[in-house]
Amino acid sequence: MQKMQHGLEIRTPVMHRYHLGKRFFDIVVSLLLLICCLPLFILLAIAIILFSGGPVFFTQTRTGIGNREFTIFKFRTMKTVKQDDNRHKYEWKEGVPDSFLFKTAGDATVTSIGKILRKCSLDELPQLLNVLMGDMSIVGPRPEIPAITDLYNGHQAKRLLVKPGITGFAQINGRSEISHGKKIEYDLYYIENCSLLLDMKIIAATIVFVIRGKGAF
Repeated sequence: MQKMQHGLEIRTPVMHRYHLGKRFFDIVVSLLLLICCLPLFILLAIAIILFSGGPVFFTQTRTGIGNREFTIFKFRTMKTVKQDDNRHKYEWKEGVPDSFLFKTAGDATVTSIGKILRKCSLDELPQLLNVLMGDMSIVGPRPEIPAITDLYNGHQAKRLLVKPGITGFAQINGRSEISHGKKIEYDLYYIENCSLLLDMKIIAATIVFVIRGKGAF
């Protein structure tokens, strides 16, 4: 078993067959959706260029399973301005505060087309590439940036025991509206109870949330 940065061991939370089935599902679904959504990808790329210029995609380093870093892909929703290097520098000593909220709805750097993409969660579609490559899963805890995960305490680091997902149990229970503490609570519940049935329920609930545009900024 591989040791994580926080001294935790990566343990398979459910039977090996579930993980094999989950990976098969991820490959088939992500590949089919990428093929089916190709015309939509092209239309969204054109819209982003017309309304906010280039680049079309936004990439960022995120933390995956076992505290391994990977590059996440999204459609760009923010203005191409020089980022403040201190924006994501934190000095927490005992883990991430439960009250912490990573982003707010009124971010002035979000473009007009970006607001639409975020409202409909269309900016997340390129993450299907991350799923196909094996860095992410369709369902799992949302991947955080290393600036946050590096400061996890032992309890919070347990959410890194599984692959991060495009959607997850926390997303269907509040998405961006919930605090970090509540998100950890939901993510750990998923890790302890993950199953194919729970994954299907999360996917179905996610579709409803996306249609309603609830909690998406």
